[in-house]
Amino acid sequence: MAKRPSNRPQKRLTFIDVIKGNFLNRDEVKIHYKYFMLVFLLMMIMIYSNHLVSQKIEMVNDLKEQTEEYKSRNAYAQSRLIKVKLESELGKEMVQDSLLSLENHPHKLLIKLDSTDGGSK
Repeated sequence: MAKRPSNRPQKRLTFIDVIKGNFLNRDEVKIHYKYFMLVFLLMMIMIYSNHLVSQKIEMVNDLKEQTEEYKSRNAYAQSRLIKVKLESELGKEMVQDSLLSLENHPHKLLIKLDSTDGGSK
């Protein structure tokens, strides 16, 4: 003998039932469990892909910082190279003019005037 479907009204779904998970025992959910599993699987894939994207963003930011550091190092090295080239070119010119480079740098002389009238008394 086949079981007759019962036409009794279902209990109304409350917030407490959702919190406890009692809604999973309802007949509608049992019929469509494959769709719920599909939705759950898609949500997990979405969360995992979001996690991978955030890791890639962190890696890109680290690489940008390294790039900026290497650019500044390159600029410093190029400025030092230009300075060395200028010094060597200047040294060659001095040798051609039979001049010698200084061992000590020259001193700057400061002259102060004592009064504004030109120093006459």
